[in-house]
Amino acid sequence: MKNTIQLSYYSDVLCVWAYIAQIRLDELRNKFGTKLKIEHHFISVFGCTEQRIGQGWKNRGSYDGFSKHVADVAKDFPHISINPEIWRSCIPKTSMISHCFLKAVQLMERNQQISTTVDFEHGQDIFETLIWKVRCAFFEQAQDIGDLAVLYQIAESIGLPVTKIERLIHDGSAMAALSVDQKQRETNQITGSPSYLLDNGRQKLYGNVGYRVIEANVLELLENSAKQQASWC
Repeated sequence: MKNTIQLSYYSDVLCVWAYIAQIRLDELRNKFGTKLKIEHHFISVFGCTEQRIGQGWKNRGSYDGFSKHVADVAKDFPHISINPEIWRSCIPKTSMISHCFLKAVQLMERNQQISTTVDFEHGQDIFETLIWKVRCAFFEQAQDIGDLAVLYQIAESIGLPVTKIERLIHDGSAMAALSVDQKQRETNQITGSPSYLLDNGRQKLYGNVGYRVIEANVLELLENSAKQQASWC
């Protein structure tokens, strides 16, 4: 039997730290292949951007101040690009629309209505490619990913069936799945984005965690799993 470790990844698509961290997930895929299963969960950090940024950053320049903050953060990470118009002319009202949209596509993947094949060269399956494109649409292209029309265009650009996505959103299936993510966030005491959960919640990593730290945790779990399996032989 092949040992497989599950990593539950919690993020908000409007979180710059999750945008930065994507390269680490891709590298984990590259290194561990089918030994590592990554399960995506979406949490509401930017559920109401007016409350979090407009009011929360009121004494630090509001949206303009937050835009500068994101640009300053990005300077240390040359693998990403930041459009200067984000949080200025492009201000999504919420990340929850994107999350609901992504849960619809994730449901399609679980029901084998779309491909689950992973391109290990790039470290992503089609669902993860979509997540990345949604992040890039905002951070690189300053598109409002709180607008379903924008999200449907992204889905269409990679060959996903928009009509089926719409159906899962309209009938409540996607929102129900998003509600489960919220419940799991509470159960696992996830404090923010991005967060990595391993070993059925026994190991938790949060924030700007380096690749080597995540890799070491996965390696340890794989080694322990192999030892336990060998002891039963």
